[in-house]
Amino acid sequence: MRIASVAVAVSTVAASLVAQSPAPPPDINAESLSRLPVVARESLDAEGQRVYDYIAGGGGTAPKTGPGGVSLHSPAPAQAIQMLNQALRKTVIGTKYFEISALVGAREFDQQYEWSGHEPAALRAGVDQPAIDAIKFDRDVAGLEEKSATIILMGRQLFRGNHQLKAELWAKAVRLFGPQGALEITMVMGDYAMAAVMLNAVDQQLPTGRPALLPARR
Repeated sequence: MRIASVAVAVSTVAASLVAQSPAPPPDINAESLSRLPVVARESLDAEGQRVYDYIAGGGGTAPKTGPGGVSLHSPAPAQAIQMLNQALRKTVIGTKYFEISALVGAREFDQQYEWSGHEPAALRAGVDQPAIDAIKFDRDVAGLEEKSATIILMGRQLFRGNHQLKAELWAKAVRLFGPQGALEITMVMGDYAMAAVMLNAVDQQLPTGRPALLPARR
């Protein structure tokens, strides 16, 4: 019942936000929905086409939007970025905490495209709505389960202020997730921060029908 109620609430908000979506800026390409055109496979050299096929999953067409589509303008890094993301999706911290870490990285750069993809993924992975809302609305983490709260606080310390993680918080992360897990949390955050910077630079817009779930900061 609770999951169904959350789904209905998200769908209602999503429909409202889609209806309110403004027209894209004039420098946005109609196909890529960003400031860069879609990369055509035939425009690439042999190595670029190999990377294109890798990004496309071994066949078919590569994404036109998002990190996959944008990064193809530089094929060698595009492959490395894809490989890093796929490796991190197998992190020892598990899918639930991967999604929390991804949301932290996306929110710190107010990246609507990444957030709108990962909030639903986080719900499917079992992340509680209060944890999502703590990241989304920059709320206090009091009352959240310890692991979720620890990841959120790690992100706030690393992305804000002097960008340093306090010794006691690192020690807690190691206690909760192990040394490898604590490090991989920061890797996931960094991966999604990199994607956010790239997508913000090209002003990646949302595809039609994909709701803007991330509110503007006050």
